[in-house]
Amino acid sequence: MLRSLRFILGRYFALAVVLAILWLLLSGFFDKTVLLVFGALTVLFSIALSHRAGMLDSEGIPTKVFPGILGYMVWLTFEIGKANLIVAKQVFSPNLSPKMIRVKTDQKSDIGKVIFANSVTLTPGTVSVDLADGSLLIHALTEDLAEEEPILAMGERVCKFDRTGDA
Repeated sequence: MLRSLRFILGRYFALAVVLAILWLLLSGFFDKTVLLVFGALTVLFSIALSHRAGMLDSEGIPTKVFPGILGYMVWLTFEIGKANLIVAKQVFSPNLSPKMIRVKTDQKSDIGKVIFANSVTLTPGTVSVDLADGSLLIHALTEDLAEEEPILAMGERVCKFDRTGDA
């Protein structure tokens, strides 16, 4: 019971810290007391709304994906760049060959599956169409972009840092 309470309070604290930092960075007010008080009240109000909406569950603030997701984001940036080159080449070629493929999702948590689906959609030339029943339906602009191996490799990379499904 005490561990569960600490877990929940830790999520509220993490959200408060992130919102406070975001508010400070976006407002730029560090020395006006009245504005800092209103900023703190805004953070507390946002936390109260998040609590009421039930958004502070284990996936509402997926702290277990850090720091692994940072390396993944760097890798994904390069993959997006490579896909951009393929799509740019296809713009000048009249031979488009769109294809729909279905790949298996091995991620343990919903947040891992969503990160995988969003990564596919972020990669130019591919769009995640449906995520259900342990698989992801993908529309690819060309045969090259519809290769399963690179997409499954992306999913495996997500699995490496997706520890939110672990007990």
